[in-house]
Amino acid sequence: MAKGQGKVVAQNKKANHDFYIEDTIEAGIVLQGTEIKSVRKSKVQLKDAFVRIRNNEAWISNMNISHYEQGNRFNHEPLRSRKLLLHKKQINELIGLSKRDGFSIIPIKMYLKDGFAKVLIGMGKGKKTYDKREDLKNKEAKRDMARAFKSRNQE
Repeated sequence: MAKGQGKVVAQNKKANHDFYIEDTIEAGIVLQGTEIKSVRKSKVQLKDAFVRIRNNEAWISNMNISHYEQGNRFNHEPLRSRKLLLHKKQINELIGLSKRDGFSIIPIKMYLKDGFAKVLIGMGKGKKTYDKREDLKNKEAKRDMARAFKSRNQE
């Protein structure tokens, strides 16, 4: 569903490790003045962030946007909840998926597109520990095969 992306500002690398991502949606985000300046300097952290639906509105919580260095007393609060800009149909889809057992709504990456900050959110089902181990084994096996193939081609 997500279209072309601009400059990637932050990425949640643990999202693919902890969840099976079923579907993604691109959402705008409401930011204050100094927040967008910090975002443009890539001072964003999505590691522990999650999306919650309140009063038929999507809110992102625990996303850390650091203080802007040149900001004064009007600087923003780093961990405040921020509203996501979505269509009503998309919010209803998120509500339906989040009610299913084991599904969560998590931000995957944040990027700048045409001067606007966008967040790619994904609907994911949590992985069990043995699934995570299996993924690591597969990833390591692919890496070993690529190394062996590369060394074989160099000879």
